[in-house]
Amino acid sequence: MSVEEKLESLGLSLPKPPKPVAAYIPAVKTGNLIFISGQIPVVEGKLKYKGKVGRNLSVEEGYEAAKICVLNALSIIKDMIGSLDKVKQIVRVVGYVNCSDDFEEPHKVVNGASELLVKIFGEKGRHARLALGSNTLPLGAAIELEMIVEVEE
Repeated sequence: MSVEEKLESLGLSLPKPPKPVAAYIPAVKTGNLIFISGQIPVVEGKLKYKGKVGRNLSVEEGYEAAKICVLNALSIIKDMIGSLDKVKQIVRVVGYVNCSDDFEEPHKVVNGASELLVKIFGEKGRHARLALGSNTLPLGAAIELEMIVEVEE
């Protein structure tokens, strides 16, 4: 089953690659690695989850926001290399969670990204990870996610 068929079986589809909101490019490929710039939960050009997890957003809403970030990142990869079937390994995921000062569960929010990647890619979706709390993110986004992905040459 192709990655795109797997996405479809999960009831998911890739969006158009989101446009950068500042002075950067969506991703850089060097050798067989792709470094994806931070993605926020944008759907059709609009920020879907804005605010602080632990204050005006729940862990569950943050979890869903992380899944949107993954789909945005995957759309950038597909746009760059033509097919997600060329993904050899999700190497690293870093999630920054916009949260209240006393919020101690950014790892549960970033699980939205990690668990979705494993559902899509199986063992190739298992990755090293960092989940951090932040007091603010671009545009007030609930989460920003970056990834490093190994692809076939």
